[in-house]
Amino acid sequence: MQQKIIILDFGSQTTQLIGRRVRELDTFCEILPYNKFPTDDPSVIGVILSGSPFSVHDPDAFKVDLSQFVGRVPVLGICYGAQYIANSGGGKVEKTNSREYGRAHLIYIDNTNPLFKGVETGAQVWMSHGDTITAIPDHCHAIASTADVEFAAYASDTVPLWAVQFHPEVMHTLPGMQLLRNFVVDICGSSQQWSAASFVETTVSQLKQQLGQDRVILGLSGGVDSSVCAVLLNRAIGDRLTCIFVDHGMLRKDEFRKVMEAYQGLGLNVVGVDASEKFFADLAGVTEPEQKRKIIGRDFIEVFNAEAAKITDARWLAQGTIYPDRIESLNITGKVIKSHHNVGGLPEEMHLQLCEPLKWLFKDEVRRVGHELGMPERLIKRHPFPGPGLAVRILGDITRERVRVLQEADDIYIEAMFNYTCEDGQLLYDKVWQAGAILLADVRSVGVMGDERTYEHPVALRAVTSTDAMTADWAHLPYDFLARVSNDIINKVKGVNRVCYDISSKPPATIEWE
Repeated sequence: MQQKIIILDFGSQTTQLIGRRVRELDTFCEILPYNKFPTDDPSVIGVILSGSPFSVHDPDAFKVDLSQFVGRVPVLGICYGAQYIANSGGGKVEKTNSREYGRAHLIYIDNTNPLFKGVETGAQVWMSHGDTITAIPDHCHAIASTADVEFAAYASDTVPLWAVQFHPEVMHTLPGMQLLRNFVVDICGSSQQWSAASFVETTVSQLKQQLGQDRVILGLSGGVDSSVCAVLLNRAIGDRLTCIFVDHGMLRKDEFRKVMEAYQGLGLNVVGVDASEKFFADLAGVTEPEQKRKIIGRDFIEVFNAEAAKITDARWLAQGTIYPDRIESLNITGKVIKSHHNVGGLPEEMHLQLCEPLKWLFKDEVRRVGHELGMPERLIKRHPFPGPGLAVRILGDITRERVRVLQEADDIYIEAMFNYTCEDGQLLYDKVWQAGAILLADVRSVGVMGDERTYEHPVALRAVTSTDAMTADWAHLPYDFLARVSNDIINKVKGVNRVCYDISSKPPATIEWE
């Protein structure tokens, strides 16, 4: 039985970081809504309560029955989690005159407490809260303090319960990983056996049990997630998997052909469908980003459904949904950041059950699984590419000509990355998490070519570094590389006379422009 840590999400923007840190300790974890604790799951070895945008005193604050797990397994409350535990147990949480945000230092640490093993007095932590715990439950005692916060951390004398008002999951808390290791490994007793190999073994076994002799349909996009999902399912059920690859006309240059060729050696049963005419017709004149996504999602389902209907004995629809897809589509507070083509309900007429074997993984974890499955390196290392394709990289309405212009510019950019070797010997493409070109289709800029005035479109280049797409920094690409790419695009792509480079990070910007 696979051990797991349950992280109860109260809406914090750093909840997913807690999950990453636990995974980095080779321990499986599931992030669940605050009110969905699995009381009948014997594999749970510990519980972490996340932070929250709410105060414990807000009428809409999320509340959970602590008796479901406190006293049964070790529990760690973080920020709001710590305040909620204190407030629920007879302690006191009060508003402060000013929000406590940023770096702080632990001037007192109880080094005898297992949570702080190896953490030294004076360690830097990161605070982010408007309320402060001013009294803790009677059965608890303080185990860390800062100059301004007496109960920066506390522990129970009677049950395995710990709480910290700072955020150990963020990099600014310097002993954060040590603290989480102390909790997950030493206190909860994780055997640290979660790995890509164990994930493949466990998931293949679960898929065999879940799917039995049923036939499964999978929508392939050519990206890492759906490809790994396909190979994983193929290992579990073999030729009972049928993959459908829909070409909506807004893929990268020659991508439909290249992707179909890439799957030939993987032993997958892939059906390719060119539905570009339908997509272009339905997108004509549409400029609003969410409307584009919804039209493409709707059309994809219609085309996919028509092809899937030919497989009359299929009972399951598989998707390569990963954890960041689900977070960006809808967080626990109910706020949609952007709709995702893999997230949401299935049309009732499909009469299919949903299978998402990668839904708890981050992108880098999916890549490790791909390596474990023996997939081709070029396929595993592919940069993420949005499901709606170039439609969300064209700012304006979609036409075949605009797609052609962007395909040409994007192809020059990406191929240049494959052909640029950095000083450390690594390909530039491999040092970047995601890159792509954006066409500002509703913007024109004045230029001059051959003594003639031009009035054409700018292209923006985007490249970011990241580990999981939840946060991203703009990639510091070499100037000589950018100069060469800019020159090539302007000289070779008719309709473009200016190239810019996007130096925005996420947050506040998203990786894609739409």
